[in-house]
Amino acid sequence: MIIKSDRRYKKLNGGLFIRSKMTRRILILAIILTINASSFAQKQQSNEWVNLFNGKNLRGWEILNGTADYTIDNREIIGTSKTGTPTTSLTTKKHYGDFILEYEVKMEQGLSSSVQVRSNYVDQDKNSVQGYQVVADGSKRAWSAGIYDERRKGWLYPMEYNQKAKTAFKEGEWNTYRVEAIGNSIRTWLNGVPCANLVDDQSAVGFIGLQVQGIKNKKELAGKTVRWKNVRIMTGDLEQNRTQMKSVREVSYLQNKLTALEQEKGWKLLWDGKSKDNWRGAKLDEFPTGGWKIDDGILYVVQSDGNEAANGGDIVTKKQYGNFILELDFNLTEGANSGVKYFVQTDLNKGEGSAIGCEYQLIDNNKILDGNKKLRDTHTLGSLYDLIEADARYYNKNLNRISFNGIGNWNRARIEVLDNKVTHYLNGIKVVEYERGTQQWQALVNYSKYKNWPNFGNFDKGHILLQDHGDKVSFKNIKILELWD
Repeated sequence: MIIKSDRRYKKLNGGLFIRSKMTRRILILAIILTINASSFAQKQQSNEWVNLFNGKNLRGWEILNGTADYTIDNREIIGTSKTGTPTTSLTTKKHYGDFILEYEVKMEQGLSSSVQVRSNYVDQDKNSVQGYQVVADGSKRAWSAGIYDERRKGWLYPMEYNQKAKTAFKEGEWNTYRVEAIGNSIRTWLNGVPCANLVDDQSAVGFIGLQVQGIKNKKELAGKTVRWKNVRIMTGDLEQNRTQMKSVREVSYLQNKLTALEQEKGWKLLWDGKSKDNWRGAKLDEFPTGGWKIDDGILYVVQSDGNEAANGGDIVTKKQYGNFILELDFNLTEGANSGVKYFVQTDLNKGEGSAIGCEYQLIDNNKILDGNKKLRDTHTLGSLYDLIEADARYYNKNLNRISFNGIGNWNRARIEVLDNKVTHYLNGIKVVEYERGTQQWQALVNYSKYKNWPNFGNFDKGHILLQDHGDKVSFKNIKILELWD
């Protein structure tokens, strides 16, 4: 439409004539409104769900690693278990970074499965993959919606961290999952129940995969199926669409860093990846000049002759602690022996050997002997050394004896002390629990190597110690929360 005016038309680029200032203003306003409307439309579209499966074929997907079969029926993807093949993954060809993912899954009894997120090929042949997996656990362990890190760190968020969510999975029925991967945060929901709250920054982007777990040669499981449907993803306006997750424990694997929530709750780093300010030698006023090294944010004991506190010596916190939660990650070399001690009194033993305190044992169970005999139960990994054996089955009959990621891999130790009650955890799983100051406690001490040390384990507070036992053992992510109540 042309607005009449007595003024002459003015020619613009492209041959358009405008003969008034008012017309030009109207045209500019129209252009601005069009641009804004287009931007709004794009914004509206970006937070819409996109179906990853069209219900008809597997266009946009590819099969990696194994040879399990994937078929389509009734707009469902059906994965069928098969003997003689490793875990098989049906993966998106497209890779995703930040997203919200929803899907439904149903498994036949006896199977377990996973949906991979931010996963990648291990090698160019695409015969194996690594990355985060959101688990559908058909076992009595009940870790559905927990997060496992394939071919890297192992279990990052076993559902022992969130006991209330272990009943959310419905065996033999359709289960609805929601996964929010935004920045370094990965959170999961199962049938509307909040489950995992993980912080980890190892992978920022990768494919999404539907896994049929390998069943080895278990013929009774061959031919059983896992089904997926309504697989959809959102990649825009995620902050606006993310779900609030309250009262679910956050578990972080950021190297030598605290999350905002950890800082808010009062956690402190005992090791920031470079400074020795919080530590000294157990029998020194300063940090040892040898026997310990720092490399790329890792603190480690230098390999020597395997003798106790005979090289650089143990190190202890300068501060003493009473009620606290201590977490640290450790990495054992083959045949290594070490420990984390607490309630340490450095003036008890001024002679040779290690300082005295309660010890969370760090050891290679398969390579160490007590003399010429098999390692004693109370000397195994995670145990309260020489006093109480580490065994997860005491606390959950559906768990294995311990949960260990293996020699050469990172594992997490956690020690909780609240007044006289003390608990050891290994990779999120309770393995030891005891109470100090009781007749039972004193009986344990009286039949241990600590029987001659006065008031052993009953001090109100003490130093925290990392042991030099002459073997290379590495530490990182050492942090503590003091408990005042």
